[in-house]
Amino acid sequence: MAQPIVPQDATLDNVPASMLGEPTDSLRNLFAGALNAVMQQEIASLINAGAYERSDGRQDYRNGTRPRRLDTRMGTLDLEIPRLRDGAYMPSFLTHHERCEAALVSLVQEAYINGVSTRKVQKLVETMGVKSLSKSQVSELNKKLDELVTEFRERPLSETYPYLMFDAIYEKIRFEGRSKSHAVVVAYGITDRGTRELIGLDIVDTESFESWSCFFRKLLERGLKGVKMVISDAHAGLKKAIEEILLGSSWQRCKVHFMRNILAAVPKLQKEAVGADLKPLFHQTTRAAAMTIMDQLIAKYGDRHSRAMQILLDGIDDTLTYLDFPSEHASKISSTNPIERINREIRRRTRVVGVFPSAASAMRLIGMILLEQTADWEAQRGYMSAESMKQIELMT
Repeated sequence: MAQPIVPQDATLDNVPASMLGEPTDSLRNLFAGALNAVMQQEIASLINAGAYERSDGRQDYRNGTRPRRLDTRMGTLDLEIPRLRDGAYMPSFLTHHERCEAALVSLVQEAYINGVSTRKVQKLVETMGVKSLSKSQVSELNKKLDELVTEFRERPLSETYPYLMFDAIYEKIRFEGRSKSHAVVVAYGITDRGTRELIGLDIVDTESFESWSCFFRKLLERGLKGVKMVISDAHAGLKKAIEEILLGSSWQRCKVHFMRNILAAVPKLQKEAVGADLKPLFHQTTRAAAMTIMDQLIAKYGDRHSRAMQILLDGIDDTLTYLDFPSEHASKISSTNPIERINREIRRRTRVVGVFPSAASAMRLIGMILLEQTADWEAQRGYMSAESMKQIELMT
């Protein structure tokens, strides 16, 4: 078959797609090579040194690469994004969080098509510049995003994760014509190299021993190993699942949730004073010093706030587990605050939705948020030093 004739002065921008034909592997490879060359130039400019170049003005060092898929008119390209030892780098031709925003557009459009949108959602659609989108277009967009989320959720866990955090947030999802709250359970891990990842995501009816156990078993099937400590709140089903499924790991009760539990048993007018006296307890570097503070609190408030002091006495041991691990990790493993920050980002984005039209749409948007967050972390320096992570084996 004769090939279409392209004018000599034509460019990719003014030549109709029908004249270009299907992109070949060689054309895609050429395009990928050009983008990789752009990244190398940007990195050299950013750190003020070329590859293997000695430079007195060097600002940073290269630290390998991380894979990233890029969907283009020529097809999907597999790129290798350079990483820096101390800084972060994002190529100029990539839009930050573009896949996450695509998931939000997809979700809003699905809500609109299924007749569950509100005026607020319609206004959001117009703000995003989306005037119309057919069911077939929504289906194709959703398929691509779902493939990315599934790949992210089911990827093998080849690293070792000494620290794990678990938490859940509740989102409303439409099911059989009714709106019902579902638990979105999330797993956050810190590797033995000191890097952090979001390693698990699922949507369940409620937080129960059975649902948490199933979630943990899926993580183990994917290769989860080396867990030394698990940080979570004191939800009965979650705690029991940790004890029975994640055998051999210590449990750290989140100190922030613990303090809230204690203060919930204190009259409103005294909460501020009791809270101020509680804080020094978690600034101690040894159990002995912390227990001394606890004894002082019980002596001071035992008669007036006996129920609160009993909660303190019953839970203090599990809330000080972090003191058995490297001291420089204390602020990052004594509570679930790191995962709470991620939860706030999820809520910020899901708040505009209100009620998800389906569990699939909730998984699509939240999965993309976690995928993008993990990609951001990969571009950053280690969360904890590799040297301090080596101390864990000696302390446990």
